[in-house]
Amino acid sequence: MNKKMMEMLACPIDKHFPLEIFESNSKEQLVLEGAIYCSKCSRFYPIIEEIPIMLPDELRNKDQDIEFLKRNQSKLPEKIVKQASPWHL
Repeated sequence: MNKKMMEMLACPIDKHFPLEIFESNSKEQLVLEGAIYCSKCSRFYPIIEEIPIMLPDELRNKDQDIEFLKRNQSKLPEKIVKQASPWHL
């Protein structure tokens, strides 16, 4: 995901803007893996293989999100790993 996209993204649940970004793997202006976080509703959206997965809760893949959190728990803040919605570790 190109970092400039953050200027255009809003939370799909509550339309909050701006969102926070946490990078666990990046290269220049690209975020290869990381998370987007909405401070208003406390939801996180993973960035996997450069793609931000910003789906509503009912369309999200819980297994994929939990695996993402396990894989990145040392690189992401506690508010995402231990407290974020829709699920956390």
